[in-house]
Amino acid sequence: MRSASRFLIFVCLVGCSLGTRVARADDPSTQTPPVLLQMIRDDAIHRDLGLSASQVAQVVRVLDEIDGPWFRARNLPVDQQREKIAELTAQLESALAGILSLEQRSRVNQLICQALGTRMVLRDDVVSALGLSADTVLAFREAFQETDRRAAEIQKKLSANELDAQAANEEVNQLKAKERQTLVKLLSNEQKASIGELTGEAFDFSQVRRTYPLAPELSGEGATWIQGGPLTLEELRGKVVAVHFYAFQCINCQRNFPHYQAWHESYADKGLVIIGIQTPETATERNFDRVAAAVKSDGIEYPVLMDAQSSNWKSWSNTMWPTVYLIDKRGFIRRWWQGELNWQGTPGEQQMRKSLERLLSEDT
Repeated sequence: MRSASRFLIFVCLVGCSLGTRVARADDPSTQTPPVLLQMIRDDAIHRDLGLSASQVAQVVRVLDEIDGPWFRARNLPVDQQREKIAELTAQLESALAGILSLEQRSRVNQLICQALGTRMVLRDDVVSALGLSADTVLAFREAFQETDRRAAEIQKKLSANELDAQAANEEVNQLKAKERQTLVKLLSNEQKASIGELTGEAFDFSQVRRTYPLAPELSGEGATWIQGGPLTLEELRGKVVAVHFYAFQCINCQRNFPHYQAWHESYADKGLVIIGIQTPETATERNFDRVAAAVKSDGIEYPVLMDAQSSNWKSWSNTMWPTVYLIDKRGFIRRWWQGELNWQGTPGEQQMRKSLERLLSEDT
């Protein structure tokens, strides 16, 4: 597999987290997931908040500005990533202040606290509301840093195939339980009683489907459609889209081609559009005629864009050939896969096919 930098997706302690990496053990500011960025795009959250159609449209317009920078931030160094996410979160909070009512904004804060779980105690407003002392906050940080250190070890073992997913999840659940025990131990009875007011009525986060950004629009800068175009993701709203980045001489990419073609044959008439983006690494892969000939010889029947100047690769902040992204009918990224789908027996193609079927069955 050809990669600029391998990006691993890991289920964090407090939920899925795009752009949140494990904090260093010596880092004085333990990181928390960008839960506001994640949750505000989902229909279940909109229903809980009682948003009007006009409010939802305004929120989506804000996300249009925020999501590209957020998605690209996932590959930044930790310090830069933290700074960018804080900046984007502040931008989102400012925009929501002009869109939501006071009651809706209060509920948003409750949902954030619920989503953060134990780590809600790191929020300034929670520290103030509970009257936490500096020593108590420090004790929480130290406990969370230890959790993050152990989580990093689990992630390392998982990526090295020294631990399977089930065992990793069990260890993560143990860490989460220990964090809850820490919360119970460090808070007074009065403080524990106040937690309910900060979290409000319980929300079922299993309802949430959209936690990833809007997919970046396809760029035409230095790009040429080999077949099936021109297309834009905006005009494809209402359809499920699979965008895969490849280089035609990459053997790992070639091994995925039959899977993409099979998806096209199985689901094109059900609303799936597959788009291949050929982003070159070698001189041969920059030759239009060679790329076009390879499209035909590889039996690719769906639209293909030659990304000669890597403008799409950069706007998606892609790092690996091959990578495939699944985009739902609203234009939100819902899942992606890096590398061969069935690498060393991994049932990636089957998992992605199930995801496609689920997305195709959803209402817009």
